Amino acid sequence: MIGKDFPPPRILFFVLLFLLLCGGCNYGRMYDQESVRTYETVIPDMPEGTFPVCGGTEVLKKADPRSLRNPLPRNEDTLKQGEEAYKYFCIQCHGPLADGYGTVGQSFAPLPTNLQDKSVQRQTEGEIFAKIGLGYRRHPPLASTVSKEDRWALVHFIRNLETKE
Repeated sequence: MIGKDFPPPRILFFVLLFLLLCGGCNYGRMYDQESVRTYETVIPDMPEGTFPVCGGTEVLKKADPRSLRNPLPRNEDTLKQGEEAYKYFCIQCHGPLADGYGTVGQSFAPLPTNLQDKSVQRQTEGEIFAKIGLGYRRHPPLASTVSKEDRWALVHFIRNLETKE
């Protein structure tokens, strides 16, 4: 008779079977899959001074923000588009009233900018657009996250906010 400390033969059989099956698996082959190898492709270095002809942030970095003009007309549709973009990308930090008291923004010191403030409202549309796209102080650059059209619509939305004193 088998002692109390020794496992029953059925459990021992299943443990041995499990170990044999696991030993037969070759998990190393997973790295030979095409879906994994595509991320190992080495991209050649670009010559210095090269930047995209359309899109990208290099054009925006080299431009004078005060000279940028908003290509979108200021109308109800554009303001609605800007409001939707604000709710999706900005409200977490700047808050529902655009006063810098968003849920995430409350954990920052200093608080995010009050977008109704005169210091923001006095800026040109191009300056606001550049700060949204390239970032400013603690504000993250959003050019690769928010489309160019939505950033311009955001500028109209921000400029449409009433200044509260």
